[in-house]
Amino acid sequence: MRKSFYIGILSLFLLLSYACSSDSDMNFVTSNPTEETASQRTLLDVSYGTDADQVYDIYLPQNRTLATKVIILVHGGGWTSGDKANMANFVELIQQDLPTYAIVNINYRLANNTTSPFPTQLNDITSIITDLKARNEEYIISEDYAFLGTSAGAHLSLLWSYDYDTQANVNMVASIVGPTNLADEAYLNTADTYIQEVFELFGSELLIPFLEANSPLHKVTASAPPTALFYGGQDPLIPNSQGTDLSNRLAALGVTHEFTFYPQEGHGWSGQNGIDTWNKFLAFVNEHH
Repeated sequence: MRKSFYIGILSLFLLLSYACSSDSDMNFVTSNPTEETASQRTLLDVSYGTDADQVYDIYLPQNRTLATKVIILVHGGGWTSGDKANMANFVELIQQDLPTYAIVNINYRLANNTTSPFPTQLNDITSIITDLKARNEEYIISEDYAFLGTSAGAHLSLLWSYDYDTQANVNMVASIVGPTNLADEAYLNTADTYIQEVFELFGSELLIPFLEANSPLHKVTASAPPTALFYGGQDPLIPNSQGTDLSNRLAALGVTHEFTFYPQEGHGWSGQNGIDTWNKFLAFVNEHH
């Protein structure tokens, strides 16, 4: 197997509570793509807001046009931690296996005791899409987007695609172990102190309507984009119902989707199942994006 492929599948070892501890400097690359040139370019820490976390990296392939499609990566971390650096291996894999696509690897404002992730983090994604559209001629990219999210980032990717994409620019969304129903009894009745602490950050009054309003399962409609779902049967943080219920709902609505369930895997995996996940993701992108 190619070395980079093995490196990439290691990124599937995801923890909802994982936070990147690296504080290495990432500098904006001073280059100015124009319609006259479409050489390969990388722009790091592009600001889309006033907060230090409101930045993204964009990787622009060579020979692109205004038809070049975009894949947006959304990191996990329980809505409270994590960093776009956690998705670096996916950047490498996409550049290798989908070399004609532009890649946007994003950060968003993290939740804390005074800031709920909802709607803050969804608003950040909206700001990113707005910024990409405003710069599409500068970047020489299309307004056709796909999302690949992991864990909490997968939840945000699904929810934004189902409920915030008012102009139907999302061609597809892929969720790797993303929560889909915050109102699930398995969450409401959990004895897990970590999950309880995370839910406390959502707001002072965790009423069912609020939880459902921020759950992809309850916001999906028949017009949802094609969706790829990947879940593990031994995941201590994502109940099995999260993946199966959304898959069933998508089927009932007639939404194009694929659901892959690995009975013996947890909150992430590698090996043959990691290879299987990546191959299925590639096939889904090639068909729907």
